[in-house]
Amino acid sequence: MKPGKFSIPSKTDSPAGASVKRSENRLAIGICVLLALAVFAVFGQTLHYGFVNYDDDEYVYENPFVQKGLTWVGIHWAFTGFHSANWHPLTWLSHMLDCQLYGLTAGGHHFTNVLIHAATAIVLFLVLRRMTGFLWRSAFVAAVFAIHPLRAESVAWVAERKDVLSGLFFMLTVGAYVRYAQRPWSAVRYGRVLLLFALGLMCKPMLVTLPLVLLLLDYWPLRRIAESRIPHSEWKRLLMEKIPFLVLAAVACVITFFAQTESVESTAQLTPLLRVENAMASCVIYLGQMFWPSGLAVLYPFAPGGVGMPKAILSLAVLSGISAAVVLLRRRCPCFLTGWLWYLVMLAPVIGIVQVGLQTHADRYTYLPQIGLYWLLTWAVADLSVGWRHRQAVLAGASAVILAALFLCARKQASYWRNSETLWTHTLACTSDNPVACYDFGNALLQTDAVDEAIARFQRALQLDPGYAEAHNNLGNALLQKGAVDEAIAQFQNALQINPGLAVAHYDLGIALLRRGAVNDAIFQYQQALQINPDYADAHNNLGNALLQKGAVDDAITHFQTALQINPDYADAHNNLGNALLQKGAVDDAITHFQTALQIKPRYAEAHYDLGNALFRKGNVDGAILQYQQALQLNPDYAKACNNLGFALLQKGNVAEAISHYQKALQINPDFADAENNLAWLLATSPQASLRNGSQAVQLARRANQLAGDGNPIFLDTLAAAFAESGQFPEAVETAQRALQLAETQSNTALADAIRLQLNFYQTGVPFHLQ
Repeated sequence: MKPGKFSIPSKTDSPAGASVKRSENRLAIGICVLLALAVFAVFGQTLHYGFVNYDDDEYVYENPFVQKGLTWVGIHWAFTGFHSANWHPLTWLSHMLDCQLYGLTAGGHHFTNVLIHAATAIVLFLVLRRMTGFLWRSAFVAAVFAIHPLRAESVAWVAERKDVLSGLFFMLTVGAYVRYAQRPWSAVRYGRVLLLFALGLMCKPMLVTLPLVLLLLDYWPLRRIAESRIPHSEWKRLLMEKIPFLVLAAVACVITFFAQTESVESTAQLTPLLRVENAMASCVIYLGQMFWPSGLAVLYPFAPGGVGMPKAILSLAVLSGISAAVVLLRRRCPCFLTGWLWYLVMLAPVIGIVQVGLQTHADRYTYLPQIGLYWLLTWAVADLSVGWRHRQAVLAGASAVILAALFLCARKQASYWRNSETLWTHTLACTSDNPVACYDFGNALLQTDAVDEAIARFQRALQLDPGYAEAHNNLGNALLQKGAVDEAIAQFQNALQINPGLAVAHYDLGIALLRRGAVNDAIFQYQQALQINPDYADAHNNLGNALLQKGAVDDAITHFQTALQINPDYADAHNNLGNALLQKGAVDDAITHFQTALQIKPRYAEAHYDLGNALFRKGNVDGAILQYQQALQLNPDYAKACNNLGFALLQKGNVAEAISHYQKALQINPDFADAENNLAWLLATSPQASLRNGSQAVQLARRANQLAGDGNPIFLDTLAAAFAESGQFPEAVETAQRALQLAETQSNTALADAIRLQLNFYQTGVPFHLQ
């Protein structure tokens, strides 16, 4: 038998053989259908699930490039940079396609994961059958792969699209390689294998070990390598054949090294010895989870001091014993060597020698490596049971029991991915002393406004890990939501003492300082955040708002524009830029940005309100009224919109409606000085006597004036009109004279002229009424 021409012995040399072949093919089609149905029966429940707050935000629902769907800008972004500490452009494109098809409806994204996983299981079955010629053994391996509870993390987690997508390309690559190896050499077939491998690497770099897996397949079941019988030239040819694959793998390794530079844990935090100990223990843990998939969680934290030397030595003994056994049995059972080395080789990139993150191991890392173990055990049991009485019935019954048990466990495991709260509740139930789970559970609670519970989770995370800068920061955010500004500032400062390069902590500290009125300090913190991350769109936006408060309108406009260069669909930045332009008098440009903000975010009450203000400035009172009404439909408790709607209605002569809206604004916010002043003015000066109420006007105007600091000529003018309406003319004259003096001091000529006219009325003992 020549290498490159291996084929399964044919059963189709006779009519009977052809019939058997057709029957097997029909069975194979049925098995493919059953595999798809099994996958959907286990993981179809995720179509009703939401996103989780663990990477799904970064990968999908808060990623501006992904949210837009497939665009040239997004495609360029996917291929030309490192994102989420990875370079996997095809994974990004798949997420973009989902957004193109489903928007941010999580069920659609879950459906794609389930569909890809079902396709992978089917291809695995077909490839195994083609390589080995065994139908039912291949079906069992594929079924175990399809519904094992360890698959839940890869399939039910939207952000792990890279797992299922790379898994599909891995199996397609192996299938293409088998077709190439079983036929005479063909450049087209060889090129197809290389192309599929390259595409797989662009989904997840974990596939770098595939060239070694192909060598294992050459040994068995393809038998392109026969011990002691293969000529040196054939060895050389087989190795040369793998060089292009090794080159692609090397390129992927280099790219991944640079992509994950900032995410790799330092040897000071995790020593080489701890990493080796954990790697050995993890290999054995995955073996145990394969047989007893209980207590599975999304994150397994390092225990203080690592796994310990005794456990590491025991793990090494187990791994060495199994390895020795498969080497000794390689001639009798070559599947042992292929299956076991498949497992070890494919685990190598994620075993933790180069540690990314602080997990000891992860269920998702078993997605492809454990196929080797399923293969090994299935063939071992099938071969060793030859000669048993009722062998077929026993194996069929055992297979059914195993698959039924896996089915039930996998459905239960997938159910924990319903939402962030169920995920982290289960994780904390399975893992003790898990600060990351406490932290992310706190984040999930914060999104549901369960602030007190979130604070408790962040505090627990900090008890477990006092140096957890992000937990300090998010505890600060929770405290800020409760209004405990000083305590929040202390937590943000703690985070920055631990990690001065944490840009989000500078940003959040800026928000807290701005709320306390320390505008200059807030500006400094936003600037610090931008020194660390110049592309921090939120920091540019908030810095613009702070500068706007300082009156630096041009500088504010620059930062709003920069935020929009980074993220053109940033609705808040469009709205804020509109307000800055409105201050500059560029009303038409402001209206354009308010309208853009509403195109991006139609249910944006503040943008409707601001657009109303701009339209009012242009004299389009009807348009302004419509925008204020839409703002109030979206937010009925929007006091400013009530007030401005009242003012706009007054311009249309609807005094009674204006009074009604001012009253509603004060019901929402009793300390709203502008609304109180406006209502007092109408109660004092309304042209309809039935609407006037002098005593109530005095009460409202006095309070509004106090809230304004007794130094606003407009508020004093209203108080004077209220005194006059209530018959207190000496007080009206004295108050109007104070208002006139302030208006003249401020060079407000129009207001001063109006007050002089009203003063004349008061001096003659007549109240002032609107015409």
